[in-house]
Amino acid sequence: MYLKDITLFNSLSKKNLEEIEKISSKEDFKAGNIIFYEGDKPIFLHILLEGVVKLYKTDSKGRQIYIHQFTPVSLIGELANFENILFPATAEAITKCKILKIEYSKFDNNFLRNPNVSFEIIKSLSKKTKILSNIIHQEMILSTDAKIAKLIVEHLELFKQLKNGQIASLVNITPETLSRILTKFKKKRYIESTNSHNLAILDKKSLESLYR
Repeated sequence: MYLKDITLFNSLSKKNLEEIEKISSKEDFKAGNIIFYEGDKPIFLHILLEGVVKLYKTDSKGRQIYIHQFTPVSLIGELANFENILFPATAEAITKCKILKIEYSKFDNNFLRNPNVSFEIIKSLSKKTKILSNIIHQEMILSTDAKIAKLIVEHLELFKQLKNGQIASLVNITPETLSRILTKFKKKRYIESTNSHNLAILDKKSLESLYR
């Protein structure tokens, strides 16, 4: 993927893109690799180009508290850069990923005054506000069945890419609970397993009724 294909940069001139390229690098991560830890200093601006990344916090007992998963193309943890604070959560690759890392101090000095870039960043931060609202709604209001139904409807592709244990961690439940709920949904004919062992939605309306 070229810089000009990233929405954040597609209004910039060729010269600007070349300048960003000089302060950027692409890094590949394997599934399970940590991109940054909670508490790290945000030296780079991270943009997910390929793969799936999950963001989580760790409680006092060492348990992961899932926050959100990101798919391309997404800024990850950018609020820490803009507010000059330590990363408030850990980012982990849950599939093979490619990350664009931009030296933030140089990016800040040379490009954040560009109104088009600023507008795209504002849109990204707005999305993060919606994510936070969704997390509060999901953790405080939705039942476990509703959480899984919502994940199936909105992110069915994750069931093709991830193992059940990984998917269960995304909604803070055990793999056994996930398996039980999926079996229930199959019996009710909400979903089915395909020949390639992926999920297919049979009754979207019934799944949506669980969380709306």
